[in-house]
Amino acid sequence: MYKKLGNLLKDAMKKAIDEQEVMGVNFLVRRGNDEIVYCEEGFSDREAGRKLNRDTIFRMYSMTKPVTSAAAMILLERGMLELYQPVADILPAFAKQKVCRDGQLMTPERPMFINDLLSMTSGLVYPDEQTIAGLAVGQVYAEAEKRLDSENPMSTLEFADRLAACPLAYTPGSSWQYGTSADVLGAVIEVVSGKKFSQFLEEEIFQPLGMNDTAFWVPEEKQERLATAYETVGQGQDKKMIRYEGNNLAIRNDMKKASAYEAGGAGLASTLDDYMKFARMLQNGGCGNGEQILHTKTVQFMTSQSLLPHQQMMMDQWIGLDGFTYGNLMRRCVIPERHRNLCASGEYGWDGWLGMYFANFPNEDLTVLMGTQKKDSGTFSLTRKLRNITLGELL
Repeated sequence: MYKKLGNLLKDAMKKAIDEQEVMGVNFLVRRGNDEIVYCEEGFSDREAGRKLNRDTIFRMYSMTKPVTSAAAMILLERGMLELYQPVADILPAFAKQKVCRDGQLMTPERPMFINDLLSMTSGLVYPDEQTIAGLAVGQVYAEAEKRLDSENPMSTLEFADRLAACPLAYTPGSSWQYGTSADVLGAVIEVVSGKKFSQFLEEEIFQPLGMNDTAFWVPEEKQERLATAYETVGQGQDKKMIRYEGNNLAIRNDMKKASAYEAGGAGLASTLDDYMKFARMLQNGGCGNGEQILHTKTVQFMTSQSLLPHQQMMMDQWIGLDGFTYGNLMRRCVIPERHRNLCASGEYGWDGWLGMYFANFPNEDLTVLMGTQKKDSGTFSLTRKLRNITLGELL
């Protein structure tokens, strides 16, 4: 029935590989209980001659964020977390935080709330070379990476406390900027639950859903399934793909051992089939694998939040997300006619730095997942092409 869709997807994937846009890619679509299409092309490791396939393990990077959000929702349901609760109530280091304004450090007009972490309105940012806040955060990441294999590695909680000592880019709630909020939320979940972040995720989400290939590291017996990361260099006839083996955001590229720092914004590795179990749990009102992970009303809350108008002004500057808002660590389409590609009202999801991609379409009961490992990708040209092919056929 969907042979045409599969052929169109495979043609686009082959073209991207031939043109050195990606080394390998797979793509999975489900509607309700039915698998609509699965396609795979290319290599997970060109040098070793390993093809990319269905059980290939990918570094999720920012596709970790929706999982962290779901973990926070579990604590919310149990009355262990309240979204207007100051972060400093749980992580005391945040009580002394300052905001950078006109080159001066000042006390913020209001504290940072848990809700600010979920909506990226906290004032916490990723490293950059232009701002006082970004430079300070960059130093924290540099130290965390330097200590990765030391006898004193930086923990999830220490990482959050070190971020608390960095100046905020703006007063919490006054703007929006993509940053380290989910990483701090991981530390919050540790303190509130009394468990290591990875243990909480394993017990509350991964184990109940049967996500057996999802964790913050990849053990030796699974290492051959971990996709190699690549990057495109050169242009025109000189364009080629080379291996990328650097660490990013204090995440070990080789994923060979568990880290003391478990990044709520970037640290997980998983497969398309595993992540599909998580995505379908959300699509099914919090139920997956016969387990009720979240209540239906909680999932509705998790997937329906919007930024306030003054916050949305900053989100609107994100090229490629016209018509989308942000909430609970995911994008959400609210004005589909403003988007410049095929989309649907109410769709939500996120992507990852190496090209992983997730989208749920609640009104159509549709889930789309894409796997690849290309440096600095996020949602890129191939993602949009495969989306348009799929949505053109199925919406």
